Amino acid sequence: MDNGLLLRSDFHALFDRGYITVTLEYNLLVSRRLRADFDNGQDYLEWHGRAIRLPERSEYLPNRDFLAWHNESRFRG
Repeated sequence: MDNGLLLRSDFHALFDRGYITVTLEYNLLVSRRLRADFDNGQDYLEWHGRAIRLPERSEYLPNRDFLAWHNESRFRG
């Protein structure tokens, strides 16, 4: 039951496209490229560095290996 992230639909789309990610410490990172690529992003940049809300049960935490993969191969930093 790992590898789950419950995201708002707009955040989910940005995550899939590599414009946001979640660190291994479970903080949200927003790519600076969001502003450059879309001439926008201010609403999302204010979320940069914020901790995500985590499930109470540790077995439901997002898988750190999958987060690391996303950070290394998908995130547009």
